[in-house]
Amino acid sequence: MPLNIVLIEPEIPNNTGNIGRLALASGSCLHLVKPFGFQIDDTKLKRAGLDYWKHVTIIYYDSVDDFFNINKDQNMVFLSSHGHKNHWDIPFEDNMFLIFGKESVGLPKSIIEKHSESLYKIPLYSSHVRSLNLANAVGIVVYEGLKQLS
Repeated sequence: MPLNIVLIEPEIPNNTGNIGRLALASGSCLHLVKPFGFQIDDTKLKRAGLDYWKHVTIIYYDSVDDFFNINKDQNMVFLSSHGHKNHWDIPFEDNMFLIFGKESVGLPKSIIEKHSESLYKIPLYSSHVRSLNLANAVGIVVYEGLKQLS
């Protein structure tokens, strides 16, 4: 798998379903970190993921600590509106983990502080927009990574 998409405590099933479809289309692995803001069998998730959901490579984690303990030696970057470097400056590598926070608040402050040197943002060119939709943000970053890796 060229990239790993990690969603920390996703809240909106439609976003997760769309990101699952994106993971499959891009050859990426989807990592979902609990708790979720929905049931994994939610009809909205399945509708957004269409009939692709059964083909998506998904790894589930019971908590943020569980995720970091299992993947402590992996190459990770973190995406947040609080980042100071742009996503196109990420030094993409095969098997890199792209970490995204939940829709309502993004990544927890503790993760942002601990990984500030690996924190990136997607630039926004309007002061009227605080952030992008999570599924859109994941798509932008994943395909930038695939472009750089190809």
